[in-house]
Amino acid sequence: METVNIYEAKTRLSQLVDKAASGEDVVVCRNGKPLVRITRLEVPKRRIRFGVLKGKVKVAPDFDAPLPEEVLALFGS
Repeated sequence: METVNIYEAKTRLSQLVDKAASGEDVVVCRNGKPLVRITRLEVPKRRIRFGVLKGKVKVAPDFDAPLPEEVLALFGS
């Protein structure tokens, strides 16, 4: 892990970004104290595919109808 001061980071930003993109973390310091880390972003593991279950899931027409009194009594209202 490379450590650079903030002034050096300003002048070498593109080089430091290239290092981070290749997998090496870079720490930027001010007055010898670490402030931030430049690191590579991870690619999401999987993409979300919408519509995969289209036609496979069925919602009953009375899905949002009120529950019967017997069922409501089980909730202890």
